[in-house]
Formats: sequence, C-alpha cells, structure tokens
Amino acid sequence: MLTVFDLQRQVAQVDRLRRDADKNESLELANRFEQQAFDVLLRGVADAFDLSKEQQPTIQRYDTGAFSPSHAVQQRNSYARQFSPVALGKQMLLARRLCEAGCGFVTVTSPGWDMHGGGKEFTMSDGTASLAPAVDKAVSAFIEDVETRGLSSKILLVITGEFGRTPRINKNGGRDHWGNLCTLAFAGGGLTMGQVIGKSDRTGSEPNSDPISSSNVLATIMHSLFDVGELRLLPGVPKDVERVITSGTPIRELI
Repeated sequence: MLTVFDLQRQVAQVDRLRRDADKNESLELANRFEQQAFDVLLRGVADAFDLSKEQQPTIQRYDTGAFSPSHAVQQRNSYARQFSPVALGKQMLLARRLCEAGCGFVTVTSPGWDMHGGGKEFTMSDGTASLAPAVDKAVSAFIEDVETRGLSSKILLVITGEFGRTPRINKNGGRDHWGNLCTLAFAGGGLTMGQVIGKSDRTGSEPNSDPISSSNVLATIMHSLFDVGELRLLPGVPKDVERVITSGTPIRELI
C-alpha cells in the first residue's frame, strides 16, 4: 500500500542518491545505459514523487481511498486489507508524473485478483466489489489526464495479468487459473483505439478467432516504445536485447 510516508521516504532516498553522486565519480565511470538510469533518477524523478504539487481536484479525481473491502470481508479474509485498492489511484497519478519526468517504463500493480475463494483469497463477489470500481476510477482518471495534457500519443497504457480465469465459479465462490484465454487492454501510445480485437467461444473458454500470443503483446509495446527499424541501426545495442525487441509481430489491428 502506497502511503504519504512512503512517498516522503522515496523523495528523501532520491535526494540522498543525488548528493552521493555529486561527491564521487561513480556516474562518470558508468556505461551509457547506467548514465541514462542516473539521469532519470536524479533529474526530475524526485519532484515526480511529490504529489503535493498536483492540484487538489486532480488528486481527488484519482482517489480510490473509498474502495476498501467491507468489514465483513476483512473479518473472514486475512488478505483483504493487504489487497485493498485504496492506493491504486495515487499509484496511477504517480505513474503519470513519472512518465512526464522521463521514465520510459512504469509498472503499477493491482493485487487481489487471484480470486480462488476459500480462506485467504477473495471470492468473486467480495473481490470484484472493491477492486473493479477502483480500477475503473483510477484508469479513467489516468486516460482523461493524459489526454488533457496532450500525451495520449506518447504514453501507452497496457492493462493485463498473468493469465485468464476458469469460465466457471468453483466451490469456494472463486475462479482458478486458466491459461487459454485472458483479457487485456491498450490505451494511447499512438495505436488505433476504439475497437475490440478477437473473440472467445460462447463459454469464454477458448479463442474463437486468431489467437494473440504474449509475443504479439510484447512486440506491440516495443513498437510503441521504439522505432524498431532505427533501433536495428544503432551501435552498441546488445544482440539479445535487439532480438527481443525486434523479433515479434505487433497486433496488426493496433498498428
């Protein structure tokens, strides 16, 4: 859970890193990629962690503090407080600020979707009641904010998980792992928006159209991050890195 104290501590740590770098020659001895990482950390990111610089209406638009699981759910589910999405909005706002500060890739986690039911995990009804509206509010705020700032073509939002879920509810009121089908969403990044790509069979068990693989997803993200053709001509890019970035095929409907 991301708190104000956590943010203040992160700002202090970045300030300390900046002072240490000024005192020694470690930055001068770093390779090109390490220098780029230092540049991101020391020239702007500290300010990105300071949410007090945002206008209050913007903070309120992102705020997911009200979406904590009910007391009854917390009483019977030992993970409910840990998986409470009350900080998700602040994390999404922080992600937008980090992108503006020059971070090329930001990951925001929304835990608790492992809804197997039973003693530790949410049931579908318990988990969805708090997690889904929090994601709805935080993501819609992010998309609107990025659009207002004229950054939609520069920032790609990808919403995905590790795998899908069984089409049927299990005996504990949850759903189990299902690797054959899952949902993901893209927003922005200069990709073609406003469409649904692919479909499932009538039970939501298997793809009923050309399947999209994780390799296609990775290639789509790389296409948004880089000019892949130009990357092939850059000197000094490790071959393994170049192969990962350039080998896949993007989702054709998005390009």
